[in-house]
Amino acid sequence: MSFLTITIAALFYAATAIFVLGLLYRIWLYAKVPAPLKIATTPAPVTKGGVVLRMFREVAFFESLFKSNKLLWILAVLFHFGLLLVLLRHLRYFIEPVPLVVELIQPFGKYAAFAMIIGLLGLWARRFLIDRVRYITAPSDHLMLALLVLIGLSGASMTFVAHTDIVGLKDFVMGLLTFDLKPLPADFLLVVHLFLVSVLMIVFPYSKLLHGVGVFFSPTRNMVDNPREQRHVAKWARKLEEENS
Repeated sequence: MSFLTITIAALFYAATAIFVLGLLYRIWLYAKVPAPLKIATTPAPVTKGGVVLRMFREVAFFESLFKSNKLLWILAVLFHFGLLLVLLRHLRYFIEPVPLVVELIQPFGKYAAFAMIIGLLGLWARRFLIDRVRYITAPSDHLMLALLVLIGLSGASMTFVAHTDIVGLKDFVMGLLTFDLKPLPADFLLVVHLFLVSVLMIVFPYSKLLHGVGVFFSPTRNMVDNPREQRHVAKWARKLEEENS
């Protein structure tokens, strides 16, 4: 087995472990943070079913962003839905046999890479062109956007510029899943792409990219707006009340 294959395989195993454990740890931290106040952003649902529907609209359609900034909403949709199609297209490397629905989305996923890159470049341009956004932008924000753009460009380049050996790549990926390593095609763009994806997996649980998970724990979105009907008491406050009673 070549040194390149062993190195990339070890990197992917390590990145996957860091990604999964880091994600679980951050979810645990989010779940244990107390919410002492009823602060649902109004107009807010007054039932749990309404909260679920509101959260679905927020996650699936970026409802609040659409209401506040149409241009930012367009850029966000281009990036996120482009990324979704690209990820669904990549399922062909992890599944055998490949489901029909994955085969059908292959042409759409191929060109969705351009939507993803355009959306990213637009989001990145905001951080240079808009004063108030530039003021709150940290170096890490630029690094995350640069990493995502490079991943998109390297992936698209393997499709439209220099084709890689997708059969060999699938053998390598399936070998990773079964712990039976197969040779990785010695393709420069492929190696760069896989390395960048591994870096993204490693930093994801500890970056602002985790907002996709954090939104589910946001009290402004996940709370029922019923302060008149029911008194809201945080768990730690209820415990103090019980101890003092």
